[in-house]
Amino acid sequence: MKRIPSSFRFLRDSLGAATAIVLGAALFLAPVGAQDSGPMNGAKPQYDGPAGMPTQQSPAPRPAQPAPAQIPSSGPARQAPIANTPPPVPVDQIIQTFAQHEAEFKVERDNFTYTQDFMIQTIDDDGRVDGEYRMTSDITFTPAGKRYEVVTYAPPPTLERILLTQQDLDDVRSIQPFVLTTDDLPKYNISYVGRQQVDQLGTYVFDVAPKKIEKNQRYFQGRIWVEDKYLEIVKTDGKAVPDIGKGPNQNVFPRFETYRENIEGHYWFPTYTHSDDFLKFSTGEVHIRMTIRYTDYKRFRVSSRIVPGTTTAPTNKP
Repeated sequence: MKRIPSSFRFLRDSLGAATAIVLGAALFLAPVGAQDSGPMNGAKPQYDGPAGMPTQQSPAPRPAQPAPAQIPSSGPARQAPIANTPPPVPVDQIIQTFAQHEAEFKVERDNFTYTQDFMIQTIDDDGRVDGEYRMTSDITFTPAGKRYEVVTYAPPPTLERILLTQQDLDDVRSIQPFVLTTDDLPKYNISYVGRQQVDQLGTYVFDVAPKKIEKNQRYFQGRIWVEDKYLEIVKTDGKAVPDIGKGPNQNVFPRFETYRENIEGHYWFPTYTHSDDFLKFSTGEVHIRMTIRYTDYKRFRVSSRIVPGTTTAPTNKP
């Protein structure tokens, strides 16, 4: 078995919560000893935008959806078998419509504050937790409109069989809450699978895979569920690709499910991500469980749309 690197042991035992500030923003799973150095030391939450960032512009808001059904955010949904029946409208039309809605959603979510609770555990052969990392953070704004993350809870991690590093930052931000916008469509092969009832929602099911893997780029590969009335993505199931490296530098990423819920009657925001997976390294498997909860969405600012002959004034934060 591999020995825990001294750099990682020092960070884990001596830095505790300071290390958690970095680790909670991004998770990356690798066997202990696979990295040349441990997680970054002493980093602080960074603002996402320049000072005085203006209110974002977005397309005109769509009408609110009347009391939409929800997929439970606390665990797996009840799913009927997939029916291999064609949709009542062309598949390409469905894809273009939900991708446009995703572009709107991507802008709108950047106008909300929320709380993110993150936990990852390693599980031994007897099914018991033998290591854990937890962090709670608030995604919020300064009065000037700059977006940043405030860590509110981060006990010292006890993970010993995997390392969490900054390399998975992009996956946590853009793959696990996967967004498939119009601009992203050329990167993916999207194939219609069928129709499926997920709890109270009727959905169209699509398989998604990257057309090609570009160097230093990250992609989603798996399946998405699109609500069949308003054509919004409500669930994703897959993983970030590609896995990286071989041998002692092998980096393996877990399969996960992400569920969304309707917020303000307009957009479906991610509220629950879960993974229960066996990471297959060349040195053996590591059983992990991961949960991310996104709660307490609150609008901070209102997107504006410039229309000739009209003036729209953004409102202040609540």
